[in-house]
Formats: sequence, structure tokens, C-alpha cells
Amino acid sequence: MDSSRSALDANLAVALDALLTEQSVTRAAARLRTSPAAMSRTLARLRRTLQDPLLVRAGQTMVPTPRALAVRDEAAAVVRRLGALLSPAGATDLSTLRTTFTLQAADLVGAALAPGLLNLAGQEAPGLSFRFLAEELEAGPALRDGRIDLEVGSIDHVDPETQVEELVTLRMAAAVRPGHPLAGEPLDAARLAAAEHVVVSRRGRFTGPLDTALAERNLYRRVTAVLPSHLAAMALAARSDVVVLVPAALPGEPESPLTHDATAAGLRLLDIPLPLPPLTIGMAWHPRQAADGAHRWLRDAVRRTLRASEAA
Repeated sequence: MDSSRSALDANLAVALDALLTEQSVTRAAARLRTSPAAMSRTLARLRRTLQDPLLVRAGQTMVPTPRALAVRDEAAAVVRRLGALLSPAGATDLSTLRTTFTLQAADLVGAALAPGLLNLAGQEAPGLSFRFLAEELEAGPALRDGRIDLEVGSIDHVDPETQVEELVTLRMAAAVRPGHPLAGEPLDAARLAAAEHVVVSRRGRFTGPLDTALAERNLYRRVTAVLPSHLAAMALAARSDVVVLVPAALPGEPESPLTHDATAAGLRLLDIPLPLPPLTIGMAWHPRQAADGAHRWLRDAVRRTLRASEAA
């Protein structure tokens, strides 16, 4: 059935409900804000469609035929369903929501998000569950086809239609164990370069922005290990003399949730005396989910979690 025929049938259903409820062409026309002449034409079309007179004269009034009485309740139900279908969605009842959200994030971002999301869900939407995936899917297609609901992290590879929101801007700090040789004195570029480093890279890369900044000063660091996980790299730094870079709040701002695992591991954060590019953490989602009430809650919960310290 084509769209024009569907619209015609829907309009006829609304007119049928009005006619059978009012049992008057004039009153039905007033109810639907049309003219009596137009409503008379609609009644004629309904009679042809249903092959029944529907309403017949009985003195000064019109009375329904048996066929009209048989379809009256169904006509009213159809109109109610049409009204519900074409009405704006109401507020999502979070207390009865039962669903699982899939988020793609680096392990450090996931570790920062999970406690906050679980806490908020426990208070506001106890039926929610969360699935965290490593950064292994191409975000644009995965968001488009629903394999992931939200990407959170450094968003640098999105399709044109993907919606992106920046959440927080951080800097990189050097994290070392207590008693590390670098922890005793103010850090300078030469001492930082002379230390052993562990690099976090999903692709196994040994170099990054720190190496570029050091090379501008004819300095080069020694990378003794490359790990795909921030949490594993921090665990290694807590047990050895390697240096690991971790995200931290900008100077003068409260501690970021992304630094909690480093401080929980006992690592000391040292300012890097080099101009490194800032790290912006954002989230990306497909526009088909932009108006969904449950997804709006998810995005707001991510905001509240990653900005918890700045809101405190």
C-alpha cells in the first residue's frame, strides 16, 4: 500500500470515529474542524468503502446501522492508537527501563566511567547494564549499525553524520612510583629523556608526541616496553623504574576521574616541562539515537561522571 493510500485510510478512520460518536454530520464536522459539506462527502466515501449506509435518517436524527455498531469500538481504538503513534514521546521511565548499553572506550576511560555509571544507574535506572568494548571497532560504522551505542575517548575518526561532544580537556603527566629517581627533584627534559619509559599503544608504536617534543631539543628517550593497556602500563610503573604518561587535569583544576587509577596505584604525577598537545576526551553517537530518552540519560550520565570533580 502506498503512502497516499495509507494517509487516506487514516483520515477515513478518524472521520468514521467522529461520525459514529456524534451520529451527526454537522457535529462530526465541527469536531474535526471541517465543513458539513466535506463531512458529507467523507460519509459517502465511507459508505462506498464499507458497503453499508452506516448512518440512516430516523426522524430528525441519524441512527447507526448494525454494521456501524459492530465497527464503532474498533474505529475508536484505531484512532487512539494513531494518536499515540503520532504524539511526541513522553518522558522515559528510568525506573522500569531494562536494557544494555554498549560503550567503546580505552581501558583507562572505561575504568574511570564504570564506577560512576553504575552508581548513577543504581540510583536512577537500576535495570540498566553496561558492556564496555576495547577500541577495536571502526566507530562510524559500529555506531551506525548499532554495535555500539556510544564511543568515549579521543574522538578523531568520525563519519560526517556522527554527533560529537567534547567533555573534558586534560594534559599528560609523567607518573612514577614513590622513590623513583625522578621523584626527588624538579623534572627537566634531560632527566625525563634519560629515564626508561613504557608506552601505551594499541598498534605497538614506540613513539608519540613526547618524542617529538624531546627531538626538538636533540633528546631521545629509551622505551623499554610497549603495552596496549593503560592499566597494565601503570601497574608496571608501580613495580619498576619505568615512566608512564597518564592524563591529568589542567593546572588549577580538580583531579580528573581518569587519574584516579594512577593515584590508587600509588604513582606520583610529575609535570612534564615540555609543550605537549592537550588531550580532549569526548563522546560520539549516531543521530538516530539523539532523541531517545534512554540514550539521553546515558550521555548525561557520562557527562556527570567525567565532570564529577569539576561539578563538586
